[in-house]
Amino acid sequence: MPYGEPFQLGDAQVSFHPAGHILGSAQVRVEVDGEVWVVSGDYKRDPDPTCAPFEVVPCHHFITEATFALPIYRWQPTPQTAKEIFDWWMACRQKNRTALLLCYALGKSQRVLAELQRYTDEPVYLHGAVDGLTRLYRDAGVSMLPTLPVMDSKKSALPGELVIAPPSAFRSIWMKRFKDLETGFASGWMRVRAGRRMKGYDRGFVLSDHADWPQLLQTVQETGAKQVWVTHGKSDLLVRYLNESGLSAGVWGTHYTGESEE
Repeated sequence: MPYGEPFQLGDAQVSFHPAGHILGSAQVRVEVDGEVWVVSGDYKRDPDPTCAPFEVVPCHHFITEATFALPIYRWQPTPQTAKEIFDWWMACRQKNRTALLLCYALGKSQRVLAELQRYTDEPVYLHGAVDGLTRLYRDAGVSMLPTLPVMDSKKSALPGELVIAPPSAFRSIWMKRFKDLETGFASGWMRVRAGRRMKGYDRGFVLSDHADWPQLLQTVQETGAKQVWVTHGKSDLLVRYLNESGLSAGVWGTHYTGESEE
């Protein structure tokens, strides 16, 4: 269904609206007898060249995620993070090392490839799990750096090159092909330095596909919702903060608890 095009589902008028999370992600607006609920799903407010920007949808009841609902989580502009990744890659090249960047195969990897176009036009090598999804993004018309599958490379170690792989590849047999390398992890969890040290990454790059603390509060306010339900993540803290701010808020429990810190 196209964004913003309503359809009838029983007594409800339903429509999808951009969530800004990854390509195709959507909030769900449901209206019955003039009462509007919006389910945000995962969302972010930062600009992203790989997907439609988040749309504020006015409503009476808003269900929001809370993956990074702590005041410590505040994102810097994405181009700045992309420049940090590029500079790290070039530093690895000077040392004749492979720069192995770990990030989620869907959404995050493609966002990195799109943002790096500001600084280079060189190809990037991809783990198989990332390569297939990146092809789908290209088919959808998303502009990114040229890419090559690691498996097709005649150079097994790829010294001086940037390789993107999912977090599951870290310390795997697949990773052993790179003889001299540095590892980096691109995630909002890298905002806390202890996380990088505990996981054993050489570098951490703060880049998230979720709203940070100020953006969560901004979004709740802009929807105009009088009732807010919080799920997925630091729900209790955000609920307490919203109630103390004069809104009516509660936890909406689900079996899924939020994005892991892998």
